[in-house]
Amino acid sequence: MSDKKNIFERIAEGQIWKSIFRGGGTPTTRRQRMMVVLNSVFLHLHPVRLPKHAVKLKFTWCMGGLSFFIFLILTISGILLMFYYRPTIEYAYTDIMDLTEQVPFGIMREIHRWGAHAMVIAVWLHMFRVFMTGSYKPPREFNWSVGVILLVLTLLLSFTGYLLPWDQLAIWAIAVGSNMAGATPFLGAEGPGSSLLAIGDINFITKASDARFGLIGGRFLGEATLLRFYVLHCIGLPFIIMIFMAVHFWRIRKDGGISTPV
Repeated sequence: MSDKKNIFERIAEGQIWKSIFRGGGTPTTRRQRMMVVLNSVFLHLHPVRLPKHAVKLKFTWCMGGLSFFIFLILTISGILLMFYYRPTIEYAYTDIMDLTEQVPFGIMREIHRWGAHAMVIAVWLHMFRVFMTGSYKPPREFNWSVGVILLVLTLLLSFTGYLLPWDQLAIWAIAVGSNMAGATPFLGAEGPGSSLLAIGDINFITKASDARFGLIGGRFLGEATLLRFYVLHCIGLPFIIMIFMAVHFWRIRKDGGISTPV
């Protein structure tokens, strides 16, 4: 045991270890422990000190961490699926069938599908926990707003991915959802307030320029819709979500970590 301890001590005091974790060797004082956290690429994302009772599982439910973990699983499995999926009307459905039955590691499609459902549930439970424990109160109201935006983006991510199999269930589900977009206040041709944006005889919000048209890329569901949803699902929304996640994690650290029980 003493030999192993000496080996670990020598590694911790070596130049390679110090170049990665800059804290002056093995931390023994509170200041040294703080310096290790502040100077580490990974550890500095967390506050230097946390209340012990604020990180208990019965308080946090670990839903925030689970949401991020599931997002990583979805990212990895989604990248693997992109190697085989072609976003065209001709091949979309058959590629999904091949991913299920023919392609090696076809289980990735099921992992991605059920992971998406799990992420929506985890994010909702995380928001519920934050609300019930009063963690949205000052000084964390800004981070609560960021969390609400992440919730909406998560739902949009699930919505855009729903069309990609291009089966009857997906097509009719997106048809209903896009028709709801047409009733958006001010931005939908059939929504309240759209006529207020008209100037004289010129109406800027029509069925050829409203929120529904922008969402599906045309008057009717077609290949433009499939391609638009594919780009949003694989590139646009994940990129925006990662930006807001970074802000979310940064604000948790700046606000002193997870809130204490109320």
